[in-house]
This record gives sequence, C-alpha cells and structure tokens, in this order.
Amino acid sequence: MDDDAAETFAELNTKSIGLSGVAQIAAGTGLAVYAMWVGILQPGFRRIPLKLQVPYIPASQSQVRNVMTLLKGRKGNIVDLGSGDGRIVLEAHRRGFTPAVGYELNPWLIYLSRFNAWRADHHSKVSYKREDLWKVDLSKCKNVTVFLAPSVLSLLQKKLLAELPDDALVIAGRFPFPDWTPCRMEGLGVDRAWAYSIEALRSTDGISAVLEFSWEPEICIGVGSL
Repeated sequence: MDDDAAETFAELNTKSIGLSGVAQIAAGTGLAVYAMWVGILQPGFRRIPLKLQVPYIPASQSQVRNVMTLLKGRKGNIVDLGSGDGRIVLEAHRRGFTPAVGYELNPWLIYLSRFNAWRADHHSKVSYKREDLWKVDLSKCKNVTVFLAPSVLSLLQKKLLAELPDDALVIAGRFPFPDWTPCRMEGLGVDRAWAYSIEALRSTDGISAVLEFSWEPEICIGVGSL
C-alpha cells in the first residue's frame, strides 16, 4: 500500500546502511550486470573477434529522428546492420521503406525486436534476421543504417563500397565512418548522424578502398536515386 511504502522509505532514510548493506547492494548490482551480460550481450559476442565486438546501446529518440531526417526523400528497401532492438527498422517501415530488414547476431535482441514489432502490429511487415553482417549480401540495398563502433566501421566501409549500388545511401549514427566524407549531417553530439552517398565516394578516393577490400574482418541523394 502507498502508506506502508512511504513509512518504509521513511524508516530506511533514518537508518545507516552499514558495510554489510553496502556489500549486499554491490553484490546484487554485480549479479544483475552479469546476468545482463550472459543473457543479452554475450551470445552475440562469442562468434566475432574481440576488436569487432559492439555492445548493445539502444538508439535514442533523437538519434532515430536524425537518421530519418537524413533519409527524407528516399524510398525503396532499407537494411540496418547490427539492428539491436529493432527500433530503426520499425521506424523506417513507418516512413514507407519496404522491405525493412534488420540483421543482428544476438538472438535475444532478435526476440526483443520481433516482440516490439508485434506490439506495434507490424510484425508481418518487417524482418529481423540473425546473421553475421559480414556475410550479408548488400548488392541490392538502397538504404543502409549502422550504429557501430569505429573499429568496425573502418572495415565495414570497404565492404559497403565493394557491394552497394551507386545510388545507395549509408547512414551512420553515433560514430562517423573514419575515412569517408559525409554529404550531410544531422544533430549534435552523440545524437549526430552522418549520410554518405556511395556514388560520390566512388567518384573520389573511395574507389581505392574497393580495390583493397578484403573479406577477412581479422543521403545525400545520388544522381541515380533521384
């Protein structure tokens, strides 16, 4: 009851936790963090090299909004590499992108994504697949979104340049691609998103990255998409 809860909190505020209480809280917190690691984060990490591991950090509403702003005027399919809880894919579908597909290695995040899509009554209209992003065929993708770490982006940019069609647009959130020049940016700080035109990149220094591409991982709107 509310009165009982208020009395309990009042009583706790008048008492000292003590060393034993601090130890219990610390142990409980550590156990919770470990459970989250084993259940949510670790399953997706076992199959990839340490330097390519990316912890799950959900995109904020501002980040999603900035990505969608950069995609404004675009159409066709969309792929989210490392789709997490699926919110980018879901919002892209709401904006008319179809098919909207998310690729995620962590099975628990796939389940969460599908649950979120079911709750939004879009479960039959979006797709979430458990697949290694390095093995995904991107040759027919028109729009690609990524929220990944810089160590992954530096390798992924080579795969994107090698496979994507000229009229494709790539949107990076949270971190930009280290060797690419964006054609547009949206937002500030950690919420910023960057847009990259594959056609523009190939017309400059990007072509050298294609020639050096290796399969071993050890919107600016292009002319063709108008």
